[in-house]
Amino acid sequence: MVDTRPFLPVSSHAGSDPTGPSENRRKPMKLQLSIFFVLLTVGFFAALLTSNNGSDNGFVKENEHGSLASPSSEKQLRPVSRGPAVGVSEKSNRLFAKDNENQLAYPWNNSMLSWQRTAFHFQPEKNWMNGPLFYKGWYHFFYQYNPHAAVWGDIVWGHAVSKDLVHWLHLPLAMVADQWYDKNGVWTGSATILPDGKVVMLYTGSTTENVQVQNLAYPADHSDPLLINWVKYSGNPVLVPPPGILDKDFRDPTTAWLTSEGKWRITIGSKINKTGIALVYDTKDFINYELLDGVLHAVPGTGMWECVDFFPVSKTEENGLDTSVNGPSVKHVVKASLDDDRHDYYSIGTYHEKNGTWIPDEPKIDVGIGLRYDYGIYYAAKTFYDQNKNRRVLWGWIGESDSEAADMQKGWASVQSIPRTILFDKKTGTHLLQWPVEEIESLRLKSYEFNQVKVQAGSVVPLDVGPATQLDIIAEFEIDKEALEKTTGSNVTFSCSSSGGTIERGALGPFGLLVLADDSLSEQTPVYFYIAKGSDGKLKTFFCNDQSRSSVASDVNKRIYGNLVPVLEGEKLSLRVLVDHSIVESFAQGGRTVITSRVYPTKAIYGVAKLFLFNNATEASVSASLRIWQMNSAFIRPYPNNKEFQ
Repeated sequence: MVDTRPFLPVSSHAGSDPTGPSENRRKPMKLQLSIFFVLLTVGFFAALLTSNNGSDNGFVKENEHGSLASPSSEKQLRPVSRGPAVGVSEKSNRLFAKDNENQLAYPWNNSMLSWQRTAFHFQPEKNWMNGPLFYKGWYHFFYQYNPHAAVWGDIVWGHAVSKDLVHWLHLPLAMVADQWYDKNGVWTGSATILPDGKVVMLYTGSTTENVQVQNLAYPADHSDPLLINWVKYSGNPVLVPPPGILDKDFRDPTTAWLTSEGKWRITIGSKINKTGIALVYDTKDFINYELLDGVLHAVPGTGMWECVDFFPVSKTEENGLDTSVNGPSVKHVVKASLDDDRHDYYSIGTYHEKNGTWIPDEPKIDVGIGLRYDYGIYYAAKTFYDQNKNRRVLWGWIGESDSEAADMQKGWASVQSIPRTILFDKKTGTHLLQWPVEEIESLRLKSYEFNQVKVQAGSVVPLDVGPATQLDIIAEFEIDKEALEKTTGSNVTFSCSSSGGTIERGALGPFGLLVLADDSLSEQTPVYFYIAKGSDGKLKTFFCNDQSRSSVASDVNKRIYGNLVPVLEGEKLSLRVLVDHSIVESFAQGGRTVITSRVYPTKAIYGVAKLFLFNNATEASVSASLRIWQMNSAFIRPYPNNKEFQ
């Protein structure tokens, strides 16, 4: 039976005026409430990435043809525009913006496309997808999903549950676009659980007129641990764009946190001209809202802020914090997904509760102009506080970087990243540390150890670990100290993305791993370090991922990703890499810098996929120690209609 009084006491106002701002004010309620966040992250964006085909020469062998197809067997790619009409950026996979009309599709076969489907990353059974909550013994994940095709559009909420964030069971759709206020899409939202166990869910809907509004929903049966049925509040929408905010620039409410006055506070992403902003609202009942003066934060030139996240991190403890925690031992993180470039940026700073504002510790690395969660394909991420294990968990959406034609042929697109714990990096004071949740280790099978493997300059060393399609790799590297001292410094600046990848040889790099490589190295994805020595003698270490030789196919992204990674005195160079078919997630220095890549090899698949160490430095040798596990597949299947699983 549906609970008709699902949340806090309701005022006489049934909801907000859909033509104007909702700014109802009520007296404080003395309620002792506790909250944990449910992330409904799950952005709704397909990748728009520029191709970089790399160079033809280097220390590795390469297929000179670049494609297995003849021109007569290829079809031109002309993807349909998706997204701008409803107020978001282009969602079509327009990989080659300059000559899009002339781009030819690669003739993928079923064997190649079947291999691309991941084994231990969450994804729906078919079609296009794009936040978990722990409730009554289950982790719940609600995700944006197109049930009709492997492209962006017709967005509804899919729903899956798990006991361990690894194995997932698909449930029926949680919410569909069936009301005037969400007819053009049920978009990103978040949830709060009240002290009596009732769930309050806020989500963005795109109306029949493409106006972005905030809506309220709640479970039909709060005693159901699976939360299968959901009810939309009869007074929706509860928030509409306020004066000065355009109809299509108002989306993605955060989890609510409790203020010292007993009010709940949320923030919503927006922009004014090209300045990205986070609006702040207070509420006592999740129906009536007060818009605070000013904004939580704003950064000129960053454009529309989507999927804004706001959460505390401890400066002293090694565990996560509930979203409402504040105090002298706490820093606060603001994160925004920039619609203009589809990257997730964060910054660490100080939150001032009284006026609802946040100030970055270092303005030079403010939101949108400094650090990113991930320097590869990773977007619309948010965190949730997992009170079950006292940790904050981050999940992000990994889009595709092949062509829409290939996505349509294989019948699915997009996956979720492996959930990551997230902590304040006390050593740097500027970074967050991201690391795969411990549960992923339950999939480890046979292990291999390699100790102090010497890799001379300009060499490649094979690692015999069997098929290298599903791996968990932990590695440490030590570079020759004599070479470090003797190398002459230079004023030449280095950048992963603008470099030539692993073919650009320096005295002290690149060196690292070649994953998803075939025996001839005609296909390979290097994950590596590059050390640059300045004219002042100081060292800068870069962590990169080179996709320029990841595939001989012509219609896939082949960019080079990466960024500077802080390496402190006394630290060895360390990395962890999760290889799961077409996804490579890489973590450097305990997760200070992270890169996620989508790769689409045509040869280095199944048993042909191999793993190598490499060192393409000109002067320094390196030694490497590794522990490598073959990884089992996760069970991701429909939920059985059997009460014993509850």
